[in-house]
Amino acid sequence: MAGLLLLIALSVLEGTTAVAGPEFHPSSVEKGVFLVASPSLNDPNFRQTVVLVLEHGPEGTLGVILNRTTEVLLSEALPDVGALKGTTHRLFAGGPVQPNIMLLLSRLKEPPPNMRPVFDSVYVGGNPDVLERLIKQAGPAARFRAFAGYAGWAPGQLGFEMLQGSWAVLPPESNFFEKDPSSLWPDSIAQLQAPRVISHQRERESEFRCLASDCIPESECLGCLP
Repeated sequence: MAGLLLLIALSVLEGTTAVAGPEFHPSSVEKGVFLVASPSLNDPNFRQTVVLVLEHGPEGTLGVILNRTTEVLLSEALPDVGALKGTTHRLFAGGPVQPNIMLLLSRLKEPPPNMRPVFDSVYVGGNPDVLERLIKQAGPAARFRAFAGYAGWAPGQLGFEMLQGSWAVLPPESNFFEKDPSSLWPDSIAQLQAPRVISHQRERESEFRCLASDCIPESECLGCLP
């Protein structure tokens, strides 16, 4: 398996229309919240997405898209994980940055070492051995998803996009593991009563750059796609 190094990459997006409301204010962004894309955000990387914020701070923001499944079986992406054989777990598209890198998101009562808490009992991180144990030993309340790639914003960029009406914030819910991914965005929009509060934004192309000074250790990365 290829080297397991995840460099935090930063996405630069621009918008045009200012909005008001606490759900759009940059101060509402923190680790563990849901970012809900505006209905008029047409960037194909983020159109009709819900992003879980994994990290947020002075160096930028990192998250994974929760509602984009792929046709790839996780057993095909990680053929060396024996516990996956014969299962129907799908790989999720976590974002446009480093799409060959896989991250594991889990809901656990007692997480293994080297997994970072996100909110409540949801954690990010873990290697193939952790996934194998999780599949074999997980109780009924435990859930997991594997993501190819992730999303990121440079310092100040997400706040700027929010002020333009590109994103709104909702508090997180750990039951997203049980929800149909295709219903997550429309359900979130319904919560926000989006037609009243979300403004228009014109499409922009995304640019990405790596911030080599901030990395997720190899021990916290699930693996690389072949």
